[in-house]
Amino acid sequence: MKKITLILLIILIFFIFFAPKGILLAASTLTPTSDQTLEQKLLNQIASKAAQLHLTEKRGIIGTVSAATDTQITITDLSGNTRFVDVDELTKFSSASSDTFGISDIKNGMALGVLGLYNKDSRRLLARDVVTLTLPKVVIGAVDSIDKKNFQFIVATETNPVKIDVESVTKTYSYTSDGGLVPSGFSKMTVGETVIVSGYPDSTDKTMILSSKTILFPNLPKDPKINSISQALDNSVTIVPSTGSGKKITPIVK
Repeated sequence: MKKITLILLIILIFFIFFAPKGILLAASTLTPTSDQTLEQKLLNQIASKAAQLHLTEKRGIIGTVSAATDTQITITDLSGNTRFVDVDELTKFSSASSDTFGISDIKNGMALGVLGLYNKDSRRLLARDVVTLTLPKVVIGAVDSIDKKNFQFIVATETNPVKIDVESVTKTYSYTSDGGLVPSGFSKMTVGETVIVSGYPDSTDKTMILSSKTILFPNLPKDPKINSISQALDNSVTIVPSTGSGKKITPIVK
């Protein structure tokens, strides 16, 4: 027995000191230890996480809803681009007008602010916070009439006239090429001036804008496409031809 043990020990010593290094290296790599396997898994996970972090970034968008489902919101942003927003169980919804606001309450035309994780590859935003917003309205036209008693004025535009209400917090400016932008006031406003108004719809009268900022352009000619309200009414009047009977005399159109 002792002879067999001695022979095995000699063979082992010979193998360790005189066997080719390639054989030893191959033997060591054929059966990796559990520590080596765990290390490789950790390296793979770190590489995968690093790739994900490089591919995504935090981003926010503001726009109006064009379509909505239980898992996706399509938004047209302020630049007119279409954005696709994904929602999941971690997405939080909030609205100043409702404590129970959720994905089912989102309708077309609603203004939203969305903050989440943007994927550069798919160009989609995974929403984390969705908030309803009230976007400011911008009105460009000419002052058509002024109600000094109620601090209101009418702006004639290319389409429909808009009623503007001047608040105590309204900032009014006047711009000229010589003087630039200088503070002004409601009392200095004149009929016919070109004006730009930025504000928000009134909560009780949706046709009226509460002005937050008004800029007057006294030296800028009125856009010829803009008709005053009185002109629009005059243009809409049609003359009824006379029938030749009755006491009332009306012009006869030939």
